[in-house]
Amino acid sequence: MAHSKLIIVCGLPGSGKTAHAKRLAERLHAIRLAPDEWMNDLAIDLRDESMRERVERLQWKLGRELLTLGLTVIIEWGTWARSERDKLRLEARALGAAVELHYLSAPMDVLFERIQQRGMEIPPIRREELKRWAELFQEPTMDELALFDLTVR
Repeated sequence: MAHSKLIIVCGLPGSGKTAHAKRLAERLHAIRLAPDEWMNDLAIDLRDESMRERVERLQWKLGRELLTLGLTVIIEWGTWARSERDKLRLEARALGAAVELHYLSAPMDVLFERIQQRGMEIPPIRREELKRWAELFQEPTMDELALFDLTVR
């Protein structure tokens, strides 16, 4: 569809993905897909990677259907790996959708402080865990950012 758009919100925990995605969804009248919310509502452990993958697969199936209807879809998964972002971008483009990448980041101390303040994870995220995740995270490169219709940093 000519007017459909996928917005991928990318970043580590505490980077502000949820607040950013909620503002975008309200302003753009978009559908926001966030696995943490679905998993919380279903009483699923947020660290259960197998279930997270299943929820994200289900959300992306719904997201593709919404894009074919010409809607704007916001994916708020973190998308830590470039391969995840590439897959979403290519599949959305195959449906004729524009694709934006919104990359949010903050220093480690800020991320950890925000996570502690929100206090939504049980058990709480430890600093060591966050550092390990930061090492796994593949920050979008300039070459990757150029592949999107719009990038926000």
